[in-house]
Amino acid sequence: MEPWQALILGVIEGITEYLPISSTGHLIVAQRLMGIGAGSPESKAAADAFAVCIQGGAILAVLGLYSKRVLQMIRGVLGLDAAGLKLAIAIVTGFIPAAVIGALLSHWIKAHLFGIWPVIGAWIIGGIAILLTAHWRKKNPAIGGGKELTELTWQLALIIGLLQCVAMCPGTSRSLMTICGGVLVGLSLRAAVEYSFLLGVITLTAATAKEAVEKVKDLDPVYNTLFGGTKLMIHQYGSAPILIGVVAAAISAAVAVKWLVSYLQSNGLSLFGWYRIALGLAIGGLVTAGIINA
Repeated sequence: MEPWQALILGVIEGITEYLPISSTGHLIVAQRLMGIGAGSPESKAAADAFAVCIQGGAILAVLGLYSKRVLQMIRGVLGLDAAGLKLAIAIVTGFIPAAVIGALLSHWIKAHLFGIWPVIGAWIIGGIAILLTAHWRKKNPAIGGGKELTELTWQLALIIGLLQCVAMCPGTSRSLMTICGGVLVGLSLRAAVEYSFLLGVITLTAATAKEAVEKVKDLDPVYNTLFGGTKLMIHQYGSAPILIGVVAAAISAAVAVKWLVSYLQSNGLSLFGWYRIALGLAIGGLVTAGIINA
């Protein structure tokens, strides 16, 4: 992997991770266009591990931007902030379904859904879901726009967490499911976005740790250690592209998060719905024409 390729992938990861447009789908297409991960199972495993590794940059971005909320939850766990404890419980509750269902179905999903056509289908279906949610919210403003983040109960968080599990299908978007889920259970759009970001920290951290252990265990027992994925990536790419990708993801994620929060103050989610549909149709056309391999 060249440094410029790592930079591009890091920027794509950072921009798309917290927008409701699917970072996994964008990375799959970008890697195919650049020929990354082709040629051998080891190359594919290293490319997949790299895509997971650079999520660390996106995690750092949210931890920095929402450090006050994170500290509030820490104080809550220590018994110093009741609202912080309630939010921490809501975050953990929202994560539990993904932890359970991910453990049961992750291998099946990777074997059957990590292809270009499932991603295209998820982009289009997710775009339609965004447009329907935006329409529903417009027709029912009293139902979908009231609660602040501190009012989120663990029961409502569990519903959002169950919806997050749908995003295990590549192209669906974790942010899409959690933001729309938050709106549907009665959070304001701003509160739903913030909850999506905070839930993403624990979800992405767990996914990154899991992949570090399991990504290459079926390829070579030598790499079946806590840092197995990292060893394989360094062996394939060297350390510089990994560092470039993480830093690029952190910077671009911070910019994307701040832009999204600002944009949603006066606009809805419809833009992302139309973008997903247009992107799905465009990539589908390129695959059909043979420009991108299916």
